[in-house]
Amino acid sequence: MDNEERTVRLAKPVKKGLLRLLFSRFLVIGILLVLQVALLVMVYLQFREKLPELLYIQIIFSFGMIVFLFNSGMDSSAKLTWMLIISIVPFAGAAMLLWTQSNIGHRMESDAFRKQIENTRTMLSQPENVVKEIEHDGSGTDDLSRYLNHTGCFPVYDKTQVTYFPLGEKKFEAMLRELEKAEKYIFMEYFIVEEGYMWGRILDVLTRKVKEGVEVRVMYDGMCEMSTLPASYFKLLEAQGIHAKAFSPIVPVVSSHYNYRDHRKILVIDGKVAFNGGVNLADEYINRTVRFGHWKDTAVMLKGPAVRSFTLMFLQMWNLKPDTADYDVWLSLPSVEMEDAKGYVMPYSDSPLDEYKAGESVYMDMLNRATDYVHIMSPYLILDGELETALCFAAQRGIDVKLILPGIPDKKVAYSLAKTHYKTLHKAGVKIYEYTPGFVHAKVFVSDDMKAVVGTINLDYRSLYHHFECATYMYRTDCIPEIEKDFQETLAKCRRVTTESIKKEKLSYKLIGGLAKMISPLM
Repeated sequence: MDNEERTVRLAKPVKKGLLRLLFSRFLVIGILLVLQVALLVMVYLQFREKLPELLYIQIIFSFGMIVFLFNSGMDSSAKLTWMLIISIVPFAGAAMLLWTQSNIGHRMESDAFRKQIENTRTMLSQPENVVKEIEHDGSGTDDLSRYLNHTGCFPVYDKTQVTYFPLGEKKFEAMLRELEKAEKYIFMEYFIVEEGYMWGRILDVLTRKVKEGVEVRVMYDGMCEMSTLPASYFKLLEAQGIHAKAFSPIVPVVSSHYNYRDHRKILVIDGKVAFNGGVNLADEYINRTVRFGHWKDTAVMLKGPAVRSFTLMFLQMWNLKPDTADYDVWLSLPSVEMEDAKGYVMPYSDSPLDEYKAGESVYMDMLNRATDYVHIMSPYLILDGELETALCFAAQRGIDVKLILPGIPDKKVAYSLAKTHYKTLHKAGVKIYEYTPGFVHAKVFVSDDMKAVVGTINLDYRSLYHHFECATYMYRTDCIPEIEKDFQETLAKCRRVTTESIKKEKLSYKLIGGLAKMISPLM
């Protein structure tokens, strides 16, 4: 029996199109959400009709809200968006602003997560020899480490081997090999899990490993139950002996908590091996299913002490209620030091529930410290003012800033929004390219043959502000030349954005992008 025939499938494939809509929770939840919003609008309209004097109150109220926004700590682009909304519908807009800030219905979970981070802040210790080695080399890695450790527990490690995968297919092959070696535990946390060949092959290994006594935990984002998996899929996994959770499953209650998705991709095996990158567990990520042309994605595999950081990240998301015994069991397992590995590795994560913008700050640090080049791959380009300025500033001071984006979009609105930044970036000297064979899903920064980041963090508001994210920061590791080589090979398959191509852009993209940009911080 070949591998494809042996793959495990726990449920019938999720039906596509109209039938899937009619026979899923999506329709019921969607109707209930629309009814709640409609009720709020009706109350507002009825109130307005009975009180003509509301116009004067609206003017005073709008002015007060604008003063409030000017003095808030919100991103400047978001301030402009909220000012636009409040100027059109003051009371409804203010209620919406309050709703997004208050996290109604999920405050307990948010507070529990913040407490979890605080309680586990000292779970991993920073190797002192590493700090001394990087402290005075001028790279700024020590400064970045100090900043990230204000946001959580993210030591810098040496003796960690990093393998770079230029395609999802390569990562998948390595995943299967490493999963077969598991003896103690397998922890998996992914944004998307979809039944098919890829997940079936992985699930085949997981079910066998459970029977061998391996602790297997799987967590996926709750949005999967709306799109790729049946409701309560975790129960089907539990029946196979796999501990499973859906992060923030969707229920028919209007809440800003649904903005906070678990976009991370983490696999940890025995505390010895970890995987991170853009590759989800669905067939398009390994080009077995074609959706938007060739799917270009990337990932890294870590072996060594830095794997412990991904173990901690997983446990923090898994344990909403602090359970230090669980941490002690899995973090106490010995890691393997790779004596021949060069350079330094710092895994880190970013949370939408704190005041830090860790993902954006790391990217800006690389742009601001670069001396030769910064080369970037990203599926989306929806920038706030600070990041756009950092990209322009780097190019204007002579840094070779190149940016590879998709040639075939997965989302037309996001694609149109990206194009609204082209003119400003191009004028500043940023070189923009579009990947003609298909869709780029990679999230890669590489700089000066010395630094690189590979992870889950896109250049858009959702990743930088609204999602739980993670990435691997590398300094002088052996794989950095391979990352730059992959960038150059990908570049050879791209078309360059020019002044002429910007002028000749489709009117539909200009209109959609221009309108969407007004509310892009909320998207």
